[in-house]
Amino acid sequence: MSFGSRVQAASQAYGPVCVGIDPHPGLLEQWGLEDSVEGLERFAATCVEAFAGQVAFVKPQSAFFERFGSRGVAVLERTIADLRHTGSLVILDIKRGDIGSTAAAYATAYLDEDSPMAVDAVTVSPYLGFGTLTPFFAAAELNDAGVFVLALTSNPEAPQVQHAVTESGRTVAGSVLAQLKAANEGLTPMGPLGAVVGATIGATDEDLDIGGPLLIPGFGAQGGGTDDLDRLFGHLPTERLLVSTSRGVLSAGPDVGALRAAAADLNEQLTRG
Repeated sequence: MSFGSRVQAASQAYGPVCVGIDPHPGLLEQWGLEDSVEGLERFAATCVEAFAGQVAFVKPQSAFFERFGSRGVAVLERTIADLRHTGSLVILDIKRGDIGSTAAAYATAYLDEDSPMAVDAVTVSPYLGFGTLTPFFAAAELNDAGVFVLALTSNPEAPQVQHAVTESGRTVAGSVLAQLKAANEGLTPMGPLGAVVGATIGATDEDLDIGGPLLIPGFGAQGGGTDDLDRLFGHLPTERLLVSTSRGVLSAGPDVGALRAAAADLNEQLTRG
């Protein structure tokens, strides 16, 4: 199945929630775990047990595994392998962005099915130039994977770059969105190239109908609510919306049942009506 078809099927089966797996020190402490590789392993295993095959999308944040060095990366590899092929799609939050052979190496590392780190999709940064993302797009096409490109993020520093106007008269974000739309054109049920658009960006005049999925961080603990989703994305097909939350679900841990219930409750809230 194409990535777009898998996104649609997973969303229809489970709902739009994308649970971020962010084992930062404060959350490990909240769960009664040490800030160590052993604590990381327990945290990751609990998330796998709670979410694998129970939610449509899971999004490990690579940095929180990488900070433990090779042993932490090994935990991430196992977590990815355990989550995949359960009906849940794994989006690795890495926000990579580079040029030439280096970008190609990153793409191979995360999107080639023969790689030990292979996932269903990755996040990438377009700010070395949209064309530098070509290796990621090519690897995604070859492996029926997806790529989510930063476009309109929620952090307060973003507007100085993303709202800057290019020579074409478009904003930087608008240019990114337009190029994604062109690349997805004609693909059904949606293309494999998505955009990251925050739930807390406020009003926007940009065209968010890019013919591909939108990864929407900022929901829940970061301040975004259902009113924001309706206002920004209500005109788009619901199966294209991946609503990302971390603390809003993970704060229910470490009990597996409570974690599952928190994710299920949020899916019900977002799909009601």
